[in-house]
Amino acid sequence: MKLSSFRYLVRQGFDNVWKNRVMAFASFCVLLVSLLLVGISILFYININSIIGGIEDKNEAVIFMTDNATPERVAEVGDTLRMMDNVSEVIFVSRDEALSDLQSNTNDPELFESFTDDNPLPDSYRIKVKDISRMNQTVEAAEQIPDVLYARSPDTFVKLLIEIRRIVTVVALAIIIALLIVSMVIISNTTRASVFSRRREISIMQSVGATKAFIRFPFFIEGMINGFVAGAFAMLLTWFSYKSIVELLGKFDGLSSIGFGNVIPYSRIALPVTLAYVISGSLIGAFGSVLSTRVHLKYRAANM
Repeated sequence: MKLSSFRYLVRQGFDNVWKNRVMAFASFCVLLVSLLLVGISILFYININSIIGGIEDKNEAVIFMTDNATPERVAEVGDTLRMMDNVSEVIFVSRDEALSDLQSNTNDPELFESFTDDNPLPDSYRIKVKDISRMNQTVEAAEQIPDVLYARSPDTFVKLLIEIRRIVTVVALAIIIALLIVSMVIISNTTRASVFSRRREISIMQSVGATKAFIRFPFFIEGMINGFVAGAFAMLLTWFSYKSIVELLGKFDGLSSIGFGNVIPYSRIALPVTLAYVISGSLIGAFGSVLSTRVHLKYRAANM
């Protein structure tokens, strides 16, 4: 294709957006809504996953030492715990610190004053795990270490979190796939209607000997423009709504304790979200128009 022909076809694509502005606006609206539905669903899933991950990080197992363990042996147990592959953090809590914490967290601190000289609490370690689904295995392995009395972990809550994560993943993926299918069907029908409304223009181009590639290229440019603009608008709407929701959640301090502090700031995802919207919008718009034009041309050829 000559450069002059390429420039002409690109210019035709831009001109067609304005000449057929009603159908272009319809395509823009369909693309915008489709991109928003899929994009917001994906962001919702990512943030739910992040929130669950934040709750997981707050879960700890406690490893209690025997009373006759020497300070050297207690330190060795700490080193052994740190070398375990699923352990991300190990914090030593002496028996005096445990008693102090117990006194500070009760409404009647004087109740424990009699234990100051004869502290019955053992030394312990608080450990955080990398993979919460393997917490039981990690705790069982820790209990096998010599001089470890026993270990305690929130088994019920861990199982609940694992089940919630599984359900959220399955439901979110099902919704995203369903939205993708529905969006593609709607976009395909809209672009097909746009091409059909200009069947006379296509017939004239065919009558004067225009090749199929020559006919399809302006539709390709037109669809790309619609998709690019729809992606840009979808990004702006997502940015505004996302920031507003995050700022609203930030006003409630109590939400941080249940994991909402792990909502991903928009600044961290701004670039990938923008690229995803603009690129996917442009590609869907461009190739949707080309495919619809190709189907129309094949149909005309079969009926001529």
